[in-house]
Amino acid sequence: MDAPQARNATPRPVTALPGPRGLPLLGHALLIEPARFHQQLEQWAQTFGPAYKLRFGRRDMLVISDHETVAAVLRDRPEGFRRSALLETIWLELGLPIGLFGAEGETWARQRRMVMAGFDPAHVCHYLPTMLTVAEHLATRWRSAAQAGQAIDLQADLMRFTVDTIAGLAFGEAVNTLGAGPDVIQQHLDQIFPALNRRLLAPLPMWRFLPSHADRELRRSVSEVKAAVADFIASARARLQAEPARRARPDNLLEAMIVAADSEGSGIDDAQVAGNVLTLLLAGEDTTANTLAWLIHLLWLHPRALARARDELRCVLPPGEGITPERLAALDYLEACAFEAMRLKPVAPLLVVQALRDATIGSVQVDSDQVVFCLLRRDSVSEVHMLRAASFEPERWLQGAPTSEAKRIAMPFGAGPRICPGRYLALLEIKLAMATLLGQFEIQSVDTPDGAEARERLSFTMAPQGLTMRLSMAARKG
Repeated sequence: MDAPQARNATPRPVTALPGPRGLPLLGHALLIEPARFHQQLEQWAQTFGPAYKLRFGRRDMLVISDHETVAAVLRDRPEGFRRSALLETIWLELGLPIGLFGAEGETWARQRRMVMAGFDPAHVCHYLPTMLTVAEHLATRWRSAAQAGQAIDLQADLMRFTVDTIAGLAFGEAVNTLGAGPDVIQQHLDQIFPALNRRLLAPLPMWRFLPSHADRELRRSVSEVKAAVADFIASARARLQAEPARRARPDNLLEAMIVAADSEGSGIDDAQVAGNVLTLLLAGEDTTANTLAWLIHLLWLHPRALARARDELRCVLPPGEGITPERLAALDYLEACAFEAMRLKPVAPLLVVQALRDATIGSVQVDSDQVVFCLLRRDSVSEVHMLRAASFEPERWLQGAPTSEAKRIAMPFGAGPRICPGRYLALLEIKLAMATLLGQFEIQSVDTPDGAEARERLSFTMAPQGLTMRLSMAARKG
């Protein structure tokens, strides 16, 4: 079964829904494969339809995949739905401060206003020179690899690029992990999301009773990241104290957050500031880096699209010409490639929410506290909803495209009030990294460990597994 959910059906309770066969007492807990859980959910949706149930212990979980129903749920946040309470429990158990990503209610609203001001496009463009410096560090790293004939660990390098970018833009700090050795903050950040994913899907919380070596290493990584966050905040406070005029016009997002926190009646304290620093590092690193890795992989598999993206880039940004926000905005085809990559390989294919009140979701009646798994990719890769759904066709995103299914169905940045606040920054980073790659290098290969298409691995965000890239220097013209 693969059809939109009936709109006028009598609402059914979750217990009446179909679903895969589970085990006595444990339900489906032992059937879950954490690294491909999103794919399991999508496959079950094809069998059981756009609304079905899973059982974890004594609790039934609702899984929905119809894009209109998912969008309605996401629009009903934060009043009707919140993030999973289990996520908050595990987050706090790790000793991590709550930022915008995990905040709820009025706390979320205050933090959202503060963070959105910092992600205003004009604010982001103001820091393009800082981003260009990071892009040059990426080019230097890749030139060294190209000249030595070395394979590039694509995801690791892109994560360094995004960490350095967000640190410069949001915190006013020059964190050059691209030019550093292996022991950098990025190595510690990379431990947190996978650990969250494992613990969220674990049938038993064994880390509480018999912590493993990985659990102990995780504690070390969390400690290192929290120390780095404290350093960012201390440096920003020192700048504000040395230059009081900065309080009137904060120079970066962190300074703006501190000024807001220090304002009388703000309701924002240093713990919330620290939580948002951490959120920016984690979310800004994983999501954009993984999108870039998928984009490069898909372009390599589609030479015509790669050639068109390269030709557009070299026309809009010819060698020797400066990179400006206006020129980056003119890279329409490259942006279409990015959105097509996010349609096929969304870094957030799954979102888990929890009902705050009794509600009707599509044709399903749910009680307050019901956990709902929202599948964000299922319809956008279904032939029922989109022509040639499995094909990489960036043209479907261009202005004047004959069909608009992709723009109507795909939700790469989520939807509703909690849509990703950093989406403009993410697109700017993607274009800048691709301008570096396609403007200065020729791609010789993008390889996977087994020579097939890259495998998807869910570790809270969804990443390609084991991509390596080989480059040569682009031929100079003129």
